[in-house]
Amino acid sequence: MDSHMTSTPQTYEQLQEKGLAGPNILLNGESGSGKTYSLGTMVDWAEKHSFDCFYMDIENSLETLLGYWRDKGKEVPACLHWYQMKSAPVSLTQMIAGAKDTGELSYELLTKKQDPTRGQNNSFWRILQAMSNFTDDRTGKTFGPVDKFNEKQIFMLDSLTELSNAAAKMVIGSRPTMAPPDYGVAQNHLMNFIRLCTQGANCTFVLVAHPSRDKDELTGMVKTTITTVGTAIQAQIPPLFSDVLFAVREGSKFSWDTAAYGVVAKTRYLGYKAGITPDFGQIMDLWLNRGKA
Repeated sequence: MDSHMTSTPQTYEQLQEKGLAGPNILLNGESGSGKTYSLGTMVDWAEKHSFDCFYMDIENSLETLLGYWRDKGKEVPACLHWYQMKSAPVSLTQMIAGAKDTGELSYELLTKKQDPTRGQNNSFWRILQAMSNFTDDRTGKTFGPVDKFNEKQIFMLDSLTELSNAAAKMVIGSRPTMAPPDYGVAQNHLMNFIRLCTQGANCTFVLVAHPSRDKDELTGMVKTTITTVGTAIQAQIPPLFSDVLFAVREGSKFSWDTAAYGVVAKTRYLGYKAGITPDFGQIMDLWLNRGKA
């Protein structure tokens, strides 16, 4: 066990004895709302308190996170370990074949057609494999399976949108349509993944997401929720997190919101309000304080 002690108000050893797992945070927001950039505040906090941060980038966002320090002429903290994985898109050859099938086959036949090559580019499987022994791209050092991370480790995944896409492509490959049973399979894998990270590990987990706006057919109200595979599991995801925050950009000003009308949000640490400073340190400080023996 790491012998370092965290600063006031709480030591890591006391926290571990308490058995208080890290918070699970879902950060939802439009592209350009500062989500990835704000992850830098979590890393700064981790460096200050002798924690380790593990960032898995499956959305090609690493440059933005590193810019949090490098754009200011600062060194990237040594406590940040990252792994970047790019998912190969459907190839031009596959798209041509898919377009041909779409023009010739009925919807029923399209949904029954199988892509014999889908296992060759199973990004969801590759993500799980990478998590089974997290390898730092910067140093080559390995850190073991993410679900065995402890309270002094922080796992950040960017983003749920690409994770959902990987789950869908695992089921259908390059096929241009999903049938209802396909959605069920992809959704089950995705929920197993999220439950593993939120309930099966003691580390802090941060998941970046993008919003989906859906109209309630009964009330006509448009609700801002989370983009994922279909809509059936959207309501199941927020209860698994301690905080569901909405990132907002107004001009050049960035903030978090937990009280916006029609936006799915939840908070255990920040209170329900607008204009919250986008800094994970305020969540982590309160979590440490609540973990006092």
